[in-house]
Amino acid sequence: MAGKREKDKGPRSIATNRKALHDYFIIERYEAGIALTGSEIKSIRAGRVNLRDSYVRITNGELWLVDAHISAYDQASRENHDPLRERKLLMHRKEINRLQDKAQAKGQTIVPLRMYFSDSNHLKVEIALAQGKRLYDKRDAIARRESDERMRRALSGRYD
Repeated sequence: MAGKREKDKGPRSIATNRKALHDYFIIERYEAGIALTGSEIKSIRAGRVNLRDSYVRITNGELWLVDAHISAYDQASRENHDPLRERKLLMHRKEINRLQDKAQAKGQTIVPLRMYFSDSNHLKVEIALAQGKRLYDKRDAIARRESDERMRRALSGRYD
């Protein structure tokens, strides 16, 4: 039909944690659901989410998203949520146990990478098993990125 825009195919990203990609080596990625209240999902649909300093903790065999900031929804009035409350992540028991075993290795942690709506319009959180980078690893990554950019410019004919 003319005038109507078709819905985009594929997941629709809401928030990304770019700092996690800078601070950690990503070993494995997982997808998890998340338990939310009504005002939280409305705020997320408005794009008012920050995953920057958040991480995932395993407590009593359950995954919890800690320090993810979901802003208060203005129209919710007294039914609003706490922006920094811990939120339960939903995964199968076998996956949680496997993830817990791997995360107990030295220097490994679980961090959220992004929050998105899946094709079936369910909110998902992409989490990753990650290993912390040292300062020299970060410097190497920055140097590699800059050299790649210089090569790309040289090949395209743009010189600075």
